[in-house]
Amino acid sequence: MNARLPFQDFQFALARHLRHPHRVPRPVGVPARRTDIYHGLVRNNLEGFLLACFPITHALLGVRRWQRLVDVFFREAGCHTPYFREIPREFLHWLLEAPSLPVTFPDWLPELAHYEWVELAVDVMETSPPPEYNPTGNLLNEQPVLAAAAMNLAYVWPVHRIGLEWRPRKPSATHLLVFRDAHEAVQFIALNPVSARLVVLLQAAESQLSGRDACLQIAHELQHPEPELLLMHGVHLLNQLRTAGAILGSRK
Repeated sequence: MNARLPFQDFQFALARHLRHPHRVPRPVGVPARRTDIYHGLVRNNLEGFLLACFPITHALLGVRRWQRLVDVFFREAGCHTPYFREIPREFLHWLLEAPSLPVTFPDWLPELAHYEWVELAVDVMETSPPPEYNPTGNLLNEQPVLAAAAMNLAYVWPVHRIGLEWRPRKPSATHLLVFRDAHEAVQFIALNPVSARLVVLLQAAESQLSGRDACLQIAHELQHPEPELLLMHGVHLLNQLRTAGAILGSRK
């Protein structure tokens, strides 16, 4: 591995000082006033990207706890990407994996932060063009084509309901489908465990199941006494997902 060049040593030294100005001395020859200004700019820009992604988390923590959390993230976390849009993901990973954090928060807050981040993740998700499909095709007898940018999520807490007006006291299993529709808007749909399983089957890369086959497979997995009844509910769900934009149509 090649040795760092002098200007790179300077960059590392400056970065260390900006992260922790009260503990790490500034590089020789750099005026304190300039590093103070630059520290504020970098730290506030970082917080700006986080505030845009985590407004509910910020509101629920309150200014003091939020500021302390951001300060420690800025000082201690090592981001592994130069892209600004990836900063919220780095913050989320740090929040979930840090051995100790400077503030205490409810058990549901990490899942809430993930839920808030998912909107950005789906919005910028890179996808391949979908296969040819018929937007008015028969979803029961043919293979449904789902929106390519989608995440089928399961949470322990009802994250989609958490806000300043309401906070959960106990866990409640929650399934959410988050997808980017044909107009490039990110949408959220609450699912139950059975409908979430249906989406899993239809999303599988190797899946070539028709809507009927997927519903009957679920009926078999559940040992449902009346498969045809579940099939009726499945048809209704498939059409709901198409109306919402999560299903584009049936594969040609």
